[in-house]
Amino acid sequence: MRIAILLYDGMTALDAIGPYDVLRQVPGAEVLFVGDGAGVKRTEEQPLGLVADRTLAEVPHADILVVPGGFGNERVMREPPTLDWIRRLHTTTQWTTSVCTGSLILAAAGLLHGLRATTHWASLERLRDFGAEPVAERVVVQGKIITAAGVSAGIDMALRLVARVAGDDMARGIQLGIEYDPAPPFDAGSPRKAPEHVVQLVRQAVEFKRERYRSSAA
Repeated sequence: MRIAILLYDGMTALDAIGPYDVLRQVPGAEVLFVGDGAGVKRTEEQPLGLVADRTLAEVPHADILVVPGGFGNERVMREPPTLDWIRRLHTTTQWTTSVCTGSLILAAAGLLHGLRATTHWASLERLRDFGAEPVAERVVVQGKIITAAGVSAGIDMALRLVARVAGDDMARGIQLGIEYDPAPPFDAGSPRKAPEHVVQLVRQAVEFKRERYRSSAA
């Protein structure tokens, strides 16, 4: 099973690594990190780099595609070669997936028109601009397309995907192996639960960073 994970400058690390650490454990899995060029891709404003071993041209097909999010998606959404690659790969996949604002990249490629989809809560309404129906759910499955909400939801998405391709026991075993048993210190993981002043602070920070990346991509 060939799994292609798109990497790009400005992505969120956990969007890619969360699903990777789950999906790599599926028997027979071959995970490929793919970029518009081979080499290190830097995550958002951090020094952390992830390495794309393959270029888009070197990966013409895959069984599973994972598209992570991050503020760098503002640039990727305007890159025809990457969007063309996503469209072509989608014709070969069993599953096409995204994490966080990676769904906006899928939407920009035209894959979510008329479909229910999710993304990070602060970007949810942007899906309407591409003809998708925003859904405030952790994971949304529409045919062979699976979209996950913000960042940590990528782990949930990947475990659900494992259950579909390798069975529930395999998914349970991987979940146990990575001890994915969340017990957060605060019940503030969604805008419905967090204090309003915290929601506004995060919303302002997200918008500030988004505009900065959007300006640099213009």
